[in-house]
Amino acid sequence: MPKTVVIPPGTGKPIAPYVPGTLADGVLYVSGTLPLDAEANVVHEGDAGAQTRHVLETIKGVVEAAGGSMDDVTFNHIFLKDWADYGAINAVYAEYFPGEKPARYCIQCGLVKPTALVEIASVAHLGKPA
Repeated sequence: MPKTVVIPPGTGKPIAPYVPGTLADGVLYVSGTLPLDAEANVVHEGDAGAQTRHVLETIKGVVEAAGGSMDDVTFNHIFLKDWADYGAINAVYAEYFPGEKPARYCIQCGLVKPTALVEIASVAHLGKPA
């Protein structure tokens, strides 16, 4: 099965051996996305809501670069550093998924960048290629 690497314009160099997204058979897999700028620095330190917005904007960019929209997202994997940030993360998350929500899970864990408060990976179904 052929696959297509999805790298939106302006994407910074990854901090590990991965790409922002991979499209295969109409399904887009978006890598775990941290709140990083183009130089791989964590943005909005201490603000879980702002970090979540940054992460979801980055994911939106990958989905749109693949030809989809956030309405095509069917599943999100959410990792948060502290349950105290759950409300702030959910408030921003609800803005990006106002209608029918994708399936998801959310776990608390340590993240690869110590000042990152949230990481999200997504799956979007864009339909079968023509």
